[in-house]
Amino acid sequence: MTGLKTSLRAGAMLAATIGAAAAQPLTVVELFTSQGCSSCPPANANLIKVKDQPGVLALSFNVTYWDYLGWKDTFGRKEFTDRQVTYEPPLGRDGPFTPQVVVNGSHDAVGAAPGEIQGLIANSGHPQGPELLLGPGKVSIGAGKAPGGGADIWLVRYNRGVVEVPVARGENTGRTLPHANVVHALTRL
Repeated sequence: MTGLKTSLRAGAMLAATIGAAAAQPLTVVELFTSQGCSSCPPANANLIKVKDQPGVLALSFNVTYWDYLGWKDTFGRKEFTDRQVTYEPPLGRDGPFTPQVVVNGSHDAVGAAPGEIQGLIANSGHPQGPELLLGPGKVSIGAGKAPGGGADIWLVRYNRGVVEVPVARGENTGRTLPHANVVHALTRL
């Protein structure tokens, strides 16, 4: 978990510098969701509410373990399911579940209750670590305390905004589900 947690923190600082003149702390909010999960739409709606909040990077990671219910998640990827599974033991969980919100790699909740994601953001604190700067074709790691045990830096590719997905089968048959900032690729740099 330490590597995943510190990589998220490093990623948070990096993401903070994209499009900003000066680095600022950033809270990373990861929603593990599925179009095949009937409990996920309220958490998706809550993520949409915080996606444009200053200092927050809100991301939807669609998992694959509900695909057997009759609807294959159009954004689901095994690597996103694997990412969620990696979080579970350090968070005190027996296994993955949806919806699950993880904030800064260290706090989690179901995320479906009104204000639940906002509460996690408010209570999570900002990640600490070296300053990361993004330039044309390069990443620079600046001054700051290195995380214990090292860290990984992840490039997260996502579609900014809200995507509406009509679901034709499974638990959400006939519904159109909104997803905020859908992650399409995750690459360890």
